[in-house]
Amino acid sequence: MHFDDLQLNNSLLRAVKSEGYTSPTPIQEKAIPHVLAGRDVIGCAQTGTGKTAAFALPVLQNLGTKSHTRHIRALVLSPTRELAAQIGTNFKSYARHTPLKQTVIFGGVGQNPQVQAVKRGVDIVVATPGRLIDLMNQGIVKLDRVEIFVLDEADRMLDMGFIHDMKRVIKKLPKKRQTLFFSATMPQAIQDLANEILIDPVLIQVDPQSSTAEKIDQSIFLVENNNKRNLLKHLLKSPDLERVLVFMRTKHRANNLAKQLSRGSMKAEAIHGNKSQTARTRALKNFRDGKTRILVATDIAARGLDVDDVTHVVNYDLPNIPESYVHRIGRTARAEASGIAYSFVSVDERPYLKNIETLIGEAIQVVEAHPFVSDVAANAPVQKTTSSGKKNTRNKNRSKRNRNRRRKPNR
Repeated sequence: MHFDDLQLNNSLLRAVKSEGYTSPTPIQEKAIPHVLAGRDVIGCAQTGTGKTAAFALPVLQNLGTKSHTRHIRALVLSPTRELAAQIGTNFKSYARHTPLKQTVIFGGVGQNPQVQAVKRGVDIVVATPGRLIDLMNQGIVKLDRVEIFVLDEADRMLDMGFIHDMKRVIKKLPKKRQTLFFSATMPQAIQDLANEILIDPVLIQVDPQSSTAEKIDQSIFLVENNNKRNLLKHLLKSPDLERVLVFMRTKHRANNLAKQLSRGSMKAEAIHGNKSQTARTRALKNFRDGKTRILVATDIAARGLDVDDVTHVVNYDLPNIPESYVHRIGRTARAEASGIAYSFVSVDERPYLKNIETLIGEAIQVVEAHPFVSDVAANAPVQKTTSSGKKNTRNKNRSKRNRNRRRKPNR
């Protein structure tokens, strides 16, 4: 199938072509026709599946070819500043050949530019809950004329404690509207919310819920906490680790690791919730531009950040929420690319590993031969592999490129 087959108008097809898109992804192919038809939609898909375009393109078409900037006509609610900014950038790119105007509203920066943009008039607002509610309380943002409401990363909203803020925003929306609801997982609270706010929705599910991408080569390194930094430095000696996203459990540990790596002539920056929005934006831009090889992040970066060519994700600290593992490793292998995920597992993290393997339905391969292997953690009940990188039957079909990249750091 091609985008031409989805009944998008010429303005959007020109933008799609400019973005270099050729064929729609499964979520785009399934969602766009229903959104164009005005149906409410529940989209259940992992990150990296192209779901932003799956709702942005048909939303732009449904808003029509004229801008009515006296009121907000479409609202997209997003859990994090970075994701909101990224969605806003995508809307701007897709709408380049239309008169429709959009702005992004989030906290961590001064509100005046956002206020002025709203006062000048916009058709589309992409927002995080906190700043949006602030501007609603000030009487600057009014949602009574919204025609299309998009709730993106709903389960992440729940994880971040935004469930009540979401409900406050929804109460201000017109009852007659189109609602698009996207979530990677569907915990009960999110399912209940979907049942409340959608009318006769179409359910679109891409890939089994909570499954990991087949194209991600996953490995476990058994190592104790006091040796994790040494192991990471050892692995980073390989030139194959070109653009590396490292996940930590806490902001403090992220800062410390980034500083330690930078002192050792390995350019690294940290991104987490205590960083100013300016610092977070700068760090992300440096990582995207290749000026920074290593981005050390807490789970704030696990959802929605779309950085091309992340070669490796390293779970320096294994997450205690198994779904977070899926979202973290989804930062690599974007679109049609392949990717590699390394996870460092200490003895006290073995229960987390067990929960992750239960969620994804398979044992993750263990790299036996590395300089900092933990003899204690080696007794963990997980499937092992030889130092040559041989894998089970499911993994034998992986590309030669990925197998070679696996071997080099283990020499």
